[in-house]
Amino acid sequence: MLCDPGSKAGRRYLYRLIPMSVVYIAVVYLSKWSFRHFHPTGLVVYLLAILPALPMVGSLAIVGLYVAEETDEFERSILVRSILWGLAAALAISSIWGTLEDFAQARHLSSFLSYLSFWIVMAISGVIIRLRYR
Repeated sequence: MLCDPGSKAGRRYLYRLIPMSVVYIAVVYLSKWSFRHFHPTGLVVYLLAILPALPMVGSLAIVGLYVAEETDEFERSILVRSILWGLAAALAISSIWGTLEDFAQARHLSSFLSYLSFWIVMAISGVIIRLRYR
C-alpha cells in the first residue's frame, strides 16, 4: 500500500481515491458508450474526450493532498520518492517512445500509457523502497 491506512491522512487518501477511481471507470464507460451509440460531433466530441481525463487529474491532486496532510515524515518520504520514480519512468518511457515514433516510424501509442506507467512504477517503487527499510 502506498499510504498508511492507519493514519488520518491515509484514510482520507483512500476515502478520496476510491470514489475517484469509481468515477473514472464510470466516465470512461459513459464516454465510450456515447461515442459508440450517438456518434457525437463538434464541441461534444471534445467534451466527451476530455471527460475521462478529469478524474485522472483529480487522482493526481489527491496524491498531492496526501503528501501535504501526512504528518509521518517517513511515510511522506517513501511516497515522495515513489512519486519521483513514477514521474521519471513516465517521462523516460514517453520520451524514448516519442523519439522512436519520430525517427524509426514506430507505431503511435496512446498518451494514456504515460499516466498508467506513472502509477505502475510508483506502486512498484513504493514496495521496493519500503522493503529496503525492513
